[in-house]
Amino acid sequence: MTAPARPLFTADDHRHMALALQLAQQGVRSTPPNPAVGCVVIATDGRVAGEGYHQRAGEPHAEVFALRAAGTAARGATAYVSLEPCAHFGRTPPCADALIEAGVGRVVAAMRDPNPRVNGGGLRKLAQAGVATASGLLEGPARAINRGYVSRMERGRPWVTLKLATSLDGRMALANGASQWISGEAARSDVQRLRARASAILTGSGTVAADDPSLTVRDPSIDLRGRRPLRVVLDSRLRTSARSKIVNGDAPTLVFTAACASTASADALRLTGVDLQVVPAAGSGLDLAAVLAKLAQAECNEVLVEAGPTLAGGFLAAGLVDEIVCYVAATVLGDAAQPMLRLPLLERMDERREFRWVDVRAVGGDLRLTLRPE
Repeated sequence: MTAPARPLFTADDHRHMALALQLAQQGVRSTPPNPAVGCVVIATDGRVAGEGYHQRAGEPHAEVFALRAAGTAARGATAYVSLEPCAHFGRTPPCADALIEAGVGRVVAAMRDPNPRVNGGGLRKLAQAGVATASGLLEGPARAINRGYVSRMERGRPWVTLKLATSLDGRMALANGASQWISGEAARSDVQRLRARASAILTGSGTVAADDPSLTVRDPSIDLRGRRPLRVVLDSRLRTSARSKIVNGDAPTLVFTAACASTASADALRLTGVDLQVVPAAGSGLDLAAVLAKLAQAECNEVLVEAGPTLAGGFLAAGLVDEIVCYVAATVLGDAAQPMLRLPLLERMDERREFRWVDVRAVGGDLRLTLRPE
């Protein structure tokens, strides 16, 4: 009778990787376009010798911080990393080289890096240097932490979160367009945290004209370490005023249009510092897939859509929404009010779009519903 196979990962492995994931989570808001990564170095005697996480693009990676803390205790140690160590020179030297030079004996990665410049290369380099390697431990949570980075590398487009604020009867604004405020103060503060995670915050020219939003992270308690999410306006006919808040202030702005980029309106926007790009038209608006492809090229990992019912419905109808975060206020606005989504007419029930519940919780006096497409 053969003995049962020894599990690939032990309980200690799980515990140490869970700590690496917790460290990685601390960098989610400040590392884009880089992935958020955590690293834990466990010395040969079993103690935690070093911890670190990537804090900001262009600065040292998680492995470097952890190895610095570990010092000589890194020799023969096991390093737990939430993402495969890089093996190429970017703005910083390869982390695989740093681990080899420190003399670690084993490296466990939660997942391989989907970046074509890495994608197994880091683990191969370590193995060729005689370091024991393994990957796949707590890969699901690791992918969730870097969902936008993974989406950009694997699908060529950012992860898209659609934010909605509605009444109980599914209305976004009054018939005259008034919408401030449907949700309460706690919900609006919660949206600041959604914005802080995003690489870009996207809206339409109609929302800019109606509400004149700034679309910035205004909560002083949120530290982005100098990073400012890109503000994106979809404006097929280039109607955005150069006096709008969204094209002024201290955050960068990108306007997509299908109109000629050499008009007086375009010149006025450029004078404010706006980046103006032309994409193909689609129907009465813009080609949303082309917009997302352009944002991926600009290294945007996650896009938060805060838009009116037409643009919000357009993203959903095109199958480009990865997650919906909907704040539902305990109020009704009536059937004359504007719907939260404008979608093509359905004639059969099997045409309906279905979602699964991810999270439901109270935020102040409102409910926050998080859903993802089936």
